Amino acid sequence: MKYGFVKAAAATPRIRVADPSWNAEQIIAQIKQAKEAETEVLVFPELCLTGYTCGDLFGQRVLLDAAKESLRKIMQATETVRMLVFIGMPYEYKGKLYNVAAALFGGKVLALVPKTHLPNYGEFYEKRQFTAYFGENETAELFGEEVVFGNKICFTSRQNRDLVVAAEICEDLWAPQSPSLAHARAGATLIVNLSASDETAGKAEYRRLLLRGHSAKLVCGYVYADAGDGESTGDMAFSGHNLLCENGEILAESKLFENGITTAELDLEKINIERRRMQIFCDDAQEKGYATLWFDSNADSEKITRKFAKNPFVPEDAADMEKRAELILSIQTAGLKQRLLHTKVQSAVLGISGGLDSALALLVTVRVFDQLGWDRKNILTVTMPCFGTTDKTYQNSVALMNALGTTPRTVNIADSVRSHFKDIGHDESCKNAAYENAQARMRTMALMDIANDTNGLVIGTGDLSELALGWATYNGDHMSMYGVNASVPKTLVKYLIRWEAMRLGGEVGKILDSILNTEISPELLPPEEGKIAQKTEELVGPYELHDFYLYHAVRNGFSPDKVYFLAKYVFAQEYDAQTIKKWLQRFYVRFFSQQFKRSCLPDGVKVGSVSLSPRGDWRMPSDAVVAVWQRQIEQLK
Repeated sequence: MKYGFVKAAAATPRIRVADPSWNAEQIIAQIKQAKEAETEVLVFPELCLTGYTCGDLFGQRVLLDAAKESLRKIMQATETVRMLVFIGMPYEYKGKLYNVAAALFGGKVLALVPKTHLPNYGEFYEKRQFTAYFGENETAELFGEEVVFGNKICFTSRQNRDLVVAAEICEDLWAPQSPSLAHARAGATLIVNLSASDETAGKAEYRRLLLRGHSAKLVCGYVYADAGDGESTGDMAFSGHNLLCENGEILAESKLFENGITTAELDLEKINIERRRMQIFCDDAQEKGYATLWFDSNADSEKITRKFAKNPFVPEDAADMEKRAELILSIQTAGLKQRLLHTKVQSAVLGISGGLDSALALLVTVRVFDQLGWDRKNILTVTMPCFGTTDKTYQNSVALMNALGTTPRTVNIADSVRSHFKDIGHDESCKNAAYENAQARMRTMALMDIANDTNGLVIGTGDLSELALGWATYNGDHMSMYGVNASVPKTLVKYLIRWEAMRLGGEVGKILDSILNTEISPELLPPEEGKIAQKTEELVGPYELHDFYLYHAVRNGFSPDKVYFLAKYVFAQEYDAQTIKKWLQRFYVRFFSQQFKRSCLPDGVKVGSVSLSPRGDWRMPSDAVVAVWQRQIEQLK
């Protein structure tokens, strides 16, 4: 697939114990089914060619020979199948019996990967029949040809440089020193596990936790194929619990006790980018002795079914709303509280515009004062109407200041701005950048001086989305003494205010609802018939798009063409491709050109996985050129 995606699947066929020929037919049928779905990597359960529960029948040569012949049948049936397939089977090698994963591609066996850790406790007695393998890679004879035998193998795609596969088998995952640790250090981005894990009460949830944690620890994709219907139930039951994970997230999961194929598209480019960012798989930690076996994968398909969040900064599950909102607000509160205590100030000073950002900053400040037991009257809230202020935003700001019990002030800055125009010789009828920004800078000067006059701290209100786009007046609303919203994007600001409106209810809740329903605007141009004339999202683009671009371009490090591909897929019902491309181009141009504003940001606590602080997550020269990114966007169709 394109853009680093790989379609992988875990398959659980119905089997018959000790009947390899019949089992091979079921495996072939599922391979054909997976081929129709354009699957690139397909994983079957442990010992599925014979059945995991054969017991001492594994000592019978007739069964071992039948398993090899059935493997030959699968090879012949898949000569035209361009898919990397892993099948579990017993294999005799140098007088010992091994539990192996046979890796097939295009009708040939590329390698036999033996199991490392054999369980020999509870209901498991694998050491009775099998031998653990801890050696280096060797070669084994199979149907007159030599194949690699060993568990230090990376199966690597010629077409997709992000697709590097390695295998382990069932208990290997549970072991303290899992082979996949070495696989990941050797460069494997996708780990496959052929398993026969019996089902007991509580085990499914433990399996989920284990796989999520393991894939997160190794920063990898993980495909887990489990044995199911047809295994002997003399002492155990097998549920076919298949799971596909990506860096701590379960992408797909089968229902228990339902055989079939479970499929997901894994983003292995994202895995590699994350590994480079974390630098946990550095060159001097690379594993030695690994063989690279090449195969071909489908690099052209753009078909994708995977779900992506439209608002990646906002939790999709409503049940998580309270927990996530409280956590973020608590982080903001903790950051501001420490700064107020450290500076030993007597007041907090905020400019309240009647908009989203200043409302959130005020709500956080109120939480801090309540936690410290300070009087809310020492929160000095200032509304500063000027040429573009509408009655609605002014009334909302006054109502919110009063409802929260702060000390409100109204400072009309119109005369001061006009005096400033006179000082610099600016014609008020010329509504250019100087006309707009003089208002923002006058407001900041008023706040700074009020703070000095009251031994206070100016609390900044600007959010992460505005910082990304440079949608702030340099040395105006761009500047403060502490920015509580510095790493909170606009979509998350809305979410947090909506949550606070629900939590607080009453008059405050009504005011916050009114603010949520107000057009986003800096209000620096005169209203038209009493309504906002300057609508931010008409000028710079929809914030839901920009936050989507910001997350995938900065957090995931994706190229413009991949961000565009994802945006078209996710927002297909809301925006056409031309609109998405237009605002994507605007995002990159503004992101690069406005870095100088981010290079001198006030302090502000990080609340999520993306921050543009020059002291923390994002270090970028202010004179970096956007040309490379721009050229790729221009070529998009």
